[in-house]
Amino acid sequence: MATGLLFSGQGAQTVGMGRSLYENSEIAKALYDEANEVLGWDLKGICFDGPDEALTETKVCQPALYVHGYAIFSILKAQGKLNDLKTACGLSLGELTALAAAGVYDFATGLRLVAERGRLMQLACDATKGGMAAVIGGTPEEVQAFCDEFDIEIANLNCPGQIVISGDNEKVLEAVAASKGRFKLCKPLNVAGAYHSRLMTSARDAFAEFIKDFDFKAPELVVYTNVTGGQISDPQAIKDALVSQVVSSVRFEENLRNMAADNAVSDFYECGPGKVLAGFAKRIDKSLVVTPISEFDELPA
Repeated sequence: MATGLLFSGQGAQTVGMGRSLYENSEIAKALYDEANEVLGWDLKGICFDGPDEALTETKVCQPALYVHGYAIFSILKAQGKLNDLKTACGLSLGELTALAAAGVYDFATGLRLVAERGRLMQLACDATKGGMAAVIGGTPEEVQAFCDEFDIEIANLNCPGQIVISGDNEKVLEAVAASKGRFKLCKPLNVAGAYHSRLMTSARDAFAEFIKDFDFKAPELVVYTNVTGGQISDPQAIKDALVSQVVSSVRFEENLRNMAADNAVSDFYECGPGKVLAGFAKRIDKSLVVTPISEFDELPA
């Protein structure tokens, strides 16, 4: 049976992430040391020791999750656990990690892309007053109609019954206040801005300019894009999707369903902290087996 990889997105980060990988794996140690050189600041120090406020910053947590996820992938590969690996995807930022695992670009190139993406999104957060909320218990059609009423957008289609909305913070809070009786729950999220909405337009446009001269290769795995939920393989199309993804809805549920169906995959490794994607998978298709790996003692024997 073929294997698939899932890579975590922003929000999964936690202080201490990756320390046990660094201390027990020469592969992880080399990657974290290289990351510090590429970035020019102490990523591993913030990952391992915090403070939480620093790790939570968009410009920090995106590179942190990329390096952590790629390190787990690299260790699994070296251990011979990925000999039947066929497909990969990620949640938002995790899509860039999936593309690195698929050989679209090397580790350092991906890190430069992720660092600039995070920096630009941080600037967009600082320049706008955005917010997000989780909607529990609504269909995509119901939530879309709800968003249209308040001039906000769907940011994430995570799994059945869990959708995230995004936009101007006042409008999001108005929507939350008006949600009673329409959905099981609608609650604001503790985030820095309105990710995957038009409030990220400045970040999208600047990222499009930054990414255009990078050399992308055709993926060695079957990879999926959050923008459509479907497969993507042309290098220019991958670039275009990464740019669009900054402001468009993350279609993770479609990604996972299509990965499983297209590639006859039922076993996945989730590379990253928090077990978030394993939780989504249970809601999407109970037959899928997702093994979450964050630290060294969680690696398969």
